[in-house]
Amino acid sequence: MFSLYICTVKIVRSRTLACAAQFMVVLDVSVVNVALPAVRSSLGFSDADLHWVVNAYALAHAGLLLLGGRLGDVLGRRAALVGGVGLFTAASAVGGMADSAALLVAARAAQGLGAAVVTPTTLAIVASGRGAGRTRALAAWTAVATAGGTAGVLVGGLLTETLGWRSTLLVNVPVGVVALWWARGLPRERDGAARVDVLGAVMATTGLGALGYGISRDWVVAAAGAGLIGAFAVWQTRARAPLVPPGVARTRSVAVGNVVVLLAGAALNPMWFYLALAMRDELGLGPLGTGLGLLPHTVLGVVVGVRLTPWLLDRFPARPLVVIGALTAAAGFVWQSALDPGAGYWAGIAGPAVVIALGSGLLNTPLTATALAGVRPADTGAASGLLATAKQTGAGLGLAAIASSTTDYGAAFLAIAAILAAASAGALFLPAAREAEPR
Repeated sequence: MFSLYICTVKIVRSRTLACAAQFMVVLDVSVVNVALPAVRSSLGFSDADLHWVVNAYALAHAGLLLLGGRLGDVLGRRAALVGGVGLFTAASAVGGMADSAALLVAARAAQGLGAAVVTPTTLAIVASGRGAGRTRALAAWTAVATAGGTAGVLVGGLLTETLGWRSTLLVNVPVGVVALWWARGLPRERDGAARVDVLGAVMATTGLGALGYGISRDWVVAAAGAGLIGAFAVWQTRARAPLVPPGVARTRSVAVGNVVVLLAGAALNPMWFYLALAMRDELGLGPLGTGLGLLPHTVLGVVVGVRLTPWLLDRFPARPLVVIGALTAAAGFVWQSALDPGAGYWAGIAGPAVVIALGSGLLNTPLTATALAGVRPADTGAASGLLATAKQTGAGLGLAAIASSTTDYGAAFLAIAAILAAASAGALFLPAAREAEPR
């Protein structure tokens, strides 16, 4: 009985640490956005180059997620998490003290590299095991990711106004140090016989980076990136130690689930960008006002994702929940597209927020659980890395595609609704619960 208690405590501690580390990473994605005007003035960024403060992080993060997921399998989750958090923390310190634009961009890229290891490793930790505990852990991980995004807007605005833009990066340092100390309790498991596919990692990173850059700047570069991704897919069938084991890629739950995750990421991640701009330009809200205005999206999404969705998953299959969640969120964005400056916050933002939060809360947890179902424990890290890559790639490509096609907020929200409708259609091809069980 005592051994069972110790085992339970260790599992809870590991999952809590994983959620805390993921919160730090997700928080940083949005916390810097509010500080961009101050960064531009301080370090002399041009308007054309300022976006690299965000894109250096995003492209490095998406491009190396597959390698990050595999490192958890090869080195062990403890070593991977310590390495990822350590790099992220050190890069935050360098970025917070940067005295040039180039150094800050380099530090942001290094943060993205660290995050590329942290994200799939934390997902693999919370996805270990079975039953209701696993479902609740996945729900908490998803809720933390949602809460971190909006909390970053609030924290970024508060820190920038009171302590300056450097504090938005330096705030990660004490959090990272605590996480590193806490990580001592994780088990030291590792697969000493496994190898890392370096060539595959280079091809995936370069291909996704070129595609993400080219889709909004140069279609020749985008085509070259797509070609590299195609070459990477072929190489994975021949590599001795592929980043995506062929058995994982051929699993129906993983293959279909990642397509739906990519579409969901292409819709739900750009949402924050357009909501923040619309609230500033249409309603005249400042940074803190915008952050407060986004709280309904976060709070309701967390409540639905942590409380309602696990209860529903215990009683209903995951597939219909994903379909209903995507369609509900799509309806919310159709409503959001009618935003009128004269409507005010409550009718123009808060009303659609209830529908959007309900849909996204129903969508994320069952989709994540289904996309990781049927995967052998030894390949959980690779599958988690593939899932996180799909989400981040969708986020980057979705925002780039929408931004390059329209500057109208209403049209952007309708585009997001259309992407979610496509995600709901794709979810119809997800396997049923029994089909998704590991074999």
